[in-house]
Amino acid sequence: MKINWGTGIVLAFIGFISFILFFVIRMNMDDHANHDLVTEEYYQQELGYQKEIDAETNANNLTTKLSTRKTPEGIIIEFPKEQDINKIKGTVSLYRPSNKHLDFDLPISLSNTHLLIPDERLLDGRWDIKIAWEYLDKPYLYKKSFTY
Repeated sequence: MKINWGTGIVLAFIGFISFILFFVIRMNMDDHANHDLVTEEYYQQELGYQKEIDAETNANNLTTKLSTRKTPEGIIIEFPKEQDINKIKGTVSLYRPSNKHLDFDLPISLSNTHLLIPDERLLDGRWDIKIAWEYLDKPYLYKKSFTY
């Protein structure tokens, strides 16, 4: 049986369309390709973004800045020494971009000028840390990405 050039083009189109449809269906059914929004309340967080900018500005204007450092025990967060540790309240949020099940929040409760996040809570890889605290009813915010 001879196949002329018109039949060959039609068969090539059918093969190409079948190839594309196979991958589209496969990617829609695959759980590894399930992409969610970064946060569930994305639009609500977007409305409060100006408050975050103001809180970050407040944190940057401190004479002694908040700092984080990695130690064998975990991550140590050192709060500014000019602030009374008994009047600091807030949360530390750790976000893992690759797996939302590893995200966690810690309340800030200080007995010293630093807070330790234990090593066993952190897996190797990229983390985003967000420290939101209030001191004398003034909001402060610190954000950083790091690889543990």
